Amino acid sequence: MATPRYQRPKDTHDLYPGAASWEDDSARARFLEDQFSQMCVAFGYGEIRTPTFESTDLFTRSVGEGTDIVSKEMYVFEDKSGRSLALKPESTAPVLRAYLQNGLASQGGVTKLYYIAQHFRYERGQKGRYRQHEQLGVEALGTTDPALDAEVIQLALSFFHRVGIQNLTLKLNSVGSQASRATYVMALKAYIEPFLAEFSDEGKARFEKNPLRLLDTKNERELEILRGAPLLTDYISCAESDHFGVLRGYLDGARVAYTVDPHLVRGFDYYTHTAFEIQSGDLGAQNALGGGGRYDGLVEALGGPPTPGIGFGIGLERVLIALNRLGAEMPEGPSPMAFVVTQGEAARRIGVDLLAQLRAAGIAADMEYGAHSVKAQMRAANAARSRYALIIGDEEVEGKVVQFKNLADGWQLAVPLSETVAWFNSDTQPQP
Repeated sequence: MATPRYQRPKDTHDLYPGAASWEDDSARARFLEDQFSQMCVAFGYGEIRTPTFESTDLFTRSVGEGTDIVSKEMYVFEDKSGRSLALKPESTAPVLRAYLQNGLASQGGVTKLYYIAQHFRYERGQKGRYRQHEQLGVEALGTTDPALDAEVIQLALSFFHRVGIQNLTLKLNSVGSQASRATYVMALKAYIEPFLAEFSDEGKARFEKNPLRLLDTKNERELEILRGAPLLTDYISCAESDHFGVLRGYLDGARVAYTVDPHLVRGFDYYTHTAFEIQSGDLGAQNALGGGGRYDGLVEALGGPPTPGIGFGIGLERVLIALNRLGAEMPEGPSPMAFVVTQGEAARRIGVDLLAQLRAAGIAADMEYGAHSVKAQMRAANAARSRYALIIGDEEVEGKVVQFKNLADGWQLAVPLSETVAWFNSDTQPQP
């Protein structure tokens, strides 16, 4: 087979029906999206959709200029008016921008939103990580109550359990406030400085620009040095420690297992208080399925009133990889209720009209196009996993009937053509 002239961009992927790789299968992706939507609605969250691109400054101001996302990974361009825009690398900042611009706070109470969005990051591709990837997430705004932190964490875990992923590790930390982190960063830099020559070039750059990112390192020597580093939890205030303690109490009461990881800081500068990550034991080294945290100062940083909030993001492709490795059972995608099979020109005209009637009545139906034998059409009906084949030949045209064949059980029944649609809509469908 000749190589197509045009190839998809590097480190991206196509989703299509029946893909051999689960992370490329559009039907399985749609199933997870539907499950996530249903779970969010059950928890009282409403859907929000924001543009694919936003002002570049929105992300530099919120995510942080010292983060890898802003400094290395954003897709930035100028429009014809010279405005600097970026394909969104994450959704928290766009959701908060929409929250402010559309006056959602005026609705009163806590605003609870969920999104299903495409994100774009110029990063090195690897299994389950693409330059365009899909994320499922929530944002909840309006209270500092640790019970909301517990709810958000339980929502994420409930989604994973719902789709069949049980082998999970919840890592939890308190990253304090901007003030307590500033004190901690001074202590962290003082500890690292004598070892700085042993750090990688990337580590040295992080030391200068964003020392907290050093805690994200995967470099074995750097990890060894950091084992003796001061802990962030030792620098948070009493109020911040109390918030973390109340959250842990709620999780303990709900029998949610977790591990406190004092090095967990996540990849965004805007986190305050709670930070968490959910990992899968079925993904190997790249085991993070999703995570999130509080961002109590972010709305204010974007020009709004002081508004606490918390959220999470889940990588759809990572979830599909985990489910595949688990051998999970997932739907193969939609299949028609009826597949119209015809023989002869007169039967074909009737079949095309019947197909339109079925679809107009809300009955999923299909047929094979082109000049094919009845045998080939039946193979197509089976390949489509149709429940019934509706067969029309010369005898059926003459008798004004349709032969119903149940493709699972094999039984066959003649139904008057005029009653075909009603047969599907009857409460008790007659059988031979």
